[in-house]
Amino acid sequence: MTKTPTALKVLDAVSVLLLAVAAWMVFAYAPMERTMGLVQKVFYFHVAANWVGMLGFLLAAVAGGAFLVTARARWDLLEVAAVEIGLAFSLIGIVSGSIWARPIWNTWWTWDPRLVTVTVMELIYIAYFMLRQGIEDPDRRARYAAVYAIVGFLSVPLTFLSIRLFRSIHPVVITSTKAELSPKMFQTFMFSLFTFTVIFAALVWHRFRLGQLAQRIERLRLDRES
Repeated sequence: MTKTPTALKVLDAVSVLLLAVAAWMVFAYAPMERTMGLVQKVFYFHVAANWVGMLGFLLAAVAGGAFLVTARARWDLLEVAAVEIGLAFSLIGIVSGSIWARPIWNTWWTWDPRLVTVTVMELIYIAYFMLRQGIEDPDRRARYAAVYAIVGFLSVPLTFLSIRLFRSIHPVVITSTKAELSPKMFQTFMFSLFTFTVIFAALVWHRFRLGQLAQRIERLRLDRES
């Protein structure tokens, strides 16, 4: 495997720095919310993690479409990387949401439309890897997975819009007209989104490079068996 590119090393360093600044903004810069208190601080990481999860699934759908058009293996590798990172951050979003919900809703879990749709979305993308695991031929596996990634993306806008389409106790913090946040809260919120997006880019790049190595190993195995 080639050496880590300098640009990726810089991106890693920037990610760590941004995360440190984001943490400072969350716990020191943003004011304490009057009603919820300290637990509201989870909000900044909870929303940012869910944002990155959906961003990962969007990137996977785009990469899947690019693979179907070009049949280039790099798009399949990018698709896998995006789904894997998206799954991880979506899980962080679910767990952090439960931590936030416990003192506010007095329960770790409730069958709210947002919670149901995000769980279904998570299961859809877990099934994506089950599909890949069940197909040995690399080309056929990549084609099927690309179609699945595109169709599976339908669960993402449904999850995002669920609290607007259905009656929900999940708060709608940002509407089309205004944000229900103070200026410092809004700045911290936007900075957290930016920070997690940069971290997402770094992690996808690392996972893509790992996929390239795995692909070479698989080709060597298939050549040895043939």
